Amino acid sequence: MAGHSHSSNIRFRKDRVDAKRAKAFAKLSRMITVAARQGGSLDGNAKLRLVVDKARVLSMPKDAIERAIKKGTGEGDLGHYEEVVYEGYGPGGAALVLESLTDNRHRTAADVRMLLEKYGGNLGTTGSVGFLFERRGRFVLDPQPKRDPKGREIAPPPSEAEWFDVAIEVGADDLQNEGQALVMLCQPTAFAAVQDALLQRAVPLREAGLAYVPTTRVELVDLATAQRMLKLVDALEDHDDVHAVYSNEAFPDAIVQALEADS
Repeated sequence: MAGHSHSSNIRFRKDRVDAKRAKAFAKLSRMITVAARQGGSLDGNAKLRLVVDKARVLSMPKDAIERAIKKGTGEGDLGHYEEVVYEGYGPGGAALVLESLTDNRHRTAADVRMLLEKYGGNLGTTGSVGFLFERRGRFVLDPQPKRDPKGREIAPPPSEAEWFDVAIEVGADDLQNEGQALVMLCQPTAFAAVQDALLQRAVPLREAGLAYVPTTRVELVDLATAQRMLKLVDALEDHDDVHAVYSNEAFPDAIVQALEADS
């Protein structure tokens, strides 16, 4: 699409995501604790391993991970938490899928509905937008130049073509260029094997996990609408019960430039 840059959109949002790392750790800690109820061994608990691997990629401290696991395997009453997925629309018709971990789904649904309506969207029913996404294993690479023992750069990061070869070798089935990051995608059932292969190769990762990846995008061509969408995503990500927000909005280059100037 002429004048459109998904990579600019990703780049613009990256700094916003990085700024929320501390709160992300708190949410991950709760997810680890709940997953650890099914057993504290990473080998015998696939759900726990998935969350712990995500925490490690985000550089969550080892002692914090261990504390969360111990809390989950302890005798204390942790309350009843359940995983709930909410679907809806944001301003301009952009679709949203939210993953939450909540001890009161009705409270969380009411909060999510209020936030969506506040910024010009609405809460949908199960399946209302899910067909616009597919569940995928997603690895955001963090390409680094090759350095000598003293930290001096001796070679540039691998090229996109070289990363494509790596993707094939480790079992991923797609490689996407999102501007400042390359993203490998795979089937959910292949996630653990692909991640193990990447770790064995010491491939630096910025993010890793199962995600809802949009199969189609909605371009927001109005600055005010784009601003409302970003504020909505921020508000949803700040909610204590919501641990992942997926959306299919895209911004034309002119809108990205205006957003960057306004930030």
